[in-house]
Amino acid sequence: MSLFGGRGRRDVFGRVREGNADAVERVKDWTRARFGLGTEDTILVVELEGSLPGFPARETLVAFWGADERRHHFKVFKAVDQVAEADVPPAWLKESLAQTGGMECLCC
Repeated sequence: MSLFGGRGRRDVFGRVREGNADAVERVKDWTRARFGLGTEDTILVVELEGSLPGFPARETLVAFWGADERRHHFKVFKAVDQVAEADVPPAWLKESLAQTGGMECLCC
């Protein structure tokens, strides 16, 4: 699991998962390109263990926000190294990925 994608970096739980740095960077690059994000915008990519019965064992959570602090997020029900560019939602869905007022966001 990797929080921001550096090799050997610790995740939010203190664990280190080697080898996912390249996959995390790919997902960040695809997200930046798909939603027209600038280099100053924040993109968070986290691989999590699935916790619900019947769901995949690994899932990838992607959250992003810019200077306006409006947060957007989506999940891909795959390990980060299995995420493909086609798994990133289309740009026209950006507004529906935004966190709405009063909604708790577990990712950020």
